[in-house]
Amino acid sequence: MQDSNQDIISFIQLLSEHIKIEEINEHDGFFEVRSDRVSLFIYKPGSHRVDEGSRTGVIHIDHDQVQSAPYKIINRLKGQHGQGQRIYARTTVVARIDKRVALAFQEEYHLQGALPGKYRYGLFHKGELVSVAIFSGARIMRQLGPDFRSFELIRFCHKGDTLVVGGLSKLLNAFIKEFKPQDIMTYADRDWCQDASSLETLGFKVVDTTVPQRFAIINGQRFLHVTQEQSVDYYIENKGSLKLKLVL
Repeated sequence: MQDSNQDIISFIQLLSEHIKIEEINEHDGFFEVRSDRVSLFIYKPGSHRVDEGSRTGVIHIDHDQVQSAPYKIINRLKGQHGQGQRIYARTTVVARIDKRVALAFQEEYHLQGALPGKYRYGLFHKGELVSVAIFSGARIMRQLGPDFRSFELIRFCHKGDTLVVGGLSKLLNAFIKEFKPQDIMTYADRDWCQDASSLETLGFKVVDTTVPQRFAIINGQRFLHVTQEQSVDYYIENKGSLKLKLVL
């Protein structure tokens, strides 16, 4: 436990080099780190999620993430604090990208890792890939009509601490223009957001809340499924997700 505490303390020290921290408190099972915009609940191994109550701007981070992806977390937080490079979508070019490029970009910049998807789009700024959106193939929803096609936005991320203002809107519009879906659904991670205001500004509506997911941690890596032969170090359970739908 002492080593895990030191891991978290080292991460907080690293974070303080990029973001002004106003307060740090150690509680039973987690550290609370407050800035002027967010409160981070950084959990020790095996700890359970804490109810944030009426507070907004609470972000839940696990010890394994602090170990495996500290700069992904820091870059995302820098974006939320208005730091990093800001690019306007009108200065970018949207194009389809191949599977290899999409996977490599996600592995480097997305906190939850890479998914191949079916259709992949990128935004390029002066020839450099700065944002990607990954979509599923079509699902035919016959209960809604013989030709009703629903797609899922399964991944979206920017490069490092770059923020492309209007980037997701531009990627969505390119996809909609090409495939003409009847709706697009997606999920928002409740560890990072208690509402979906940024997606709602694009027309998405919350339609459901999913139950928390339970992960096994083995040697610092998380697994959704394990075999009886695998020795699990501890389990974590996230806050679930908001399910959203954009009806077109």
